[in-house]
Amino acid sequence: MRCWVRILLLALTFLAGSFSSQAQTVYFAAWGGSPAVNQYLQWAAEQLRSQGIVLKQVKVADIAEVVKAIQQGAGSDYDLLWLNGENFHALKAADALQPNLWQQLPEVTAALDKALPLQSDFGEAVDGFEVPWGIGQFIALSSNDEILAQPLTAERLLQLAQQYRGRLSYPKPPEFHGTTLLKQLLISLTDADPRLYQPASESAKQQLLPQLWRYLDKLHPLLWRQGQAFPSSYGEQIQWLANRQLDIAWSFNPNDIASLKRQGRLPATVERNYFAAGAITNAHYLAIPKAAAHPQAALTVIRFLLSHNAQQRKADPQYWGDPSVRNDLASATARLPSTKELHASWETALEQGWLARYQ
Repeated sequence: MRCWVRILLLALTFLAGSFSSQAQTVYFAAWGGSPAVNQYLQWAAEQLRSQGIVLKQVKVADIAEVVKAIQQGAGSDYDLLWLNGENFHALKAADALQPNLWQQLPEVTAALDKALPLQSDFGEAVDGFEVPWGIGQFIALSSNDEILAQPLTAERLLQLAQQYRGRLSYPKPPEFHGTTLLKQLLISLTDADPRLYQPASESAKQQLLPQLWRYLDKLHPLLWRQGQAFPSSYGEQIQWLANRQLDIAWSFNPNDIASLKRQGRLPATVERNYFAAGAITNAHYLAIPKAAAHPQAALTVIRFLLSHNAQQRKADPQYWGDPSVRNDLASATARLPSTKELHASWETALEQGWLARYQ
């Protein structure tokens, strides 16, 4: 009996060593601020082991940290990136991304939902440098009946802040939920001025941004801590909403509410709302750094993450609830009325202007 045990242990040791020698590790730089996202990626890593892939999530608070590191020569530290917007623009401009991903993944791109605006990322042509992974829509979360009573506008939010002094806030830009609220307010205040969807010229910034700053000068004294401090992250505002320190929180996942309730992170009374002009809607993408150590293994990960089963699980609120980009799952993805993203150059202008004025 002992002999058979030794043989079994030796066989298992051999198999483990064989897997370790053949497996390739893919370092995936991805936002780590959501337990649901992190758990989903743990599941994906388990599934990919059978393909000889060890998927390691490199959790970041802001993918801009990774973008800066890659621009400084650290591209080989990462095999796969989760990004969009100004971060994609920066790496594309720096010629730091693997090209021709769409051509290398024909079975993936053929399955994409053609009704979605996936070829342009914050006004910049994707050009095969990144592959769409999911859809984000900007929403408000609250259990306050007044906040939920009707779609939001800049004027309506100011009225609510006056009515519920010290009970509203938003994450501090450049945290992307906070920056996106600034965008939604600017759309509301300027009636979606067409210049917001073009590169931000100096004249456009001088004419449009003061409307937002005047509005925030009125709004901030009515917010939590009179607008002198802000939640530092998505997770912190969710926690403060749950413990009733705040009456509102902001999310970029229209199905977030179901998974947060399931996790016990929000009470059952919380529901979602969105802006009357439409929820800002964009795609988020997967890209491979040009200097990645394991680009072929990263392509294998992308194929899996865009597969029917992986996208179906991702779209299920029981797991993550992130809407799918696949055509065969479009009917399973409920989307809110939407408005398109601003050009990426406005993101930089908003964040720099906000920090200069309010910090």
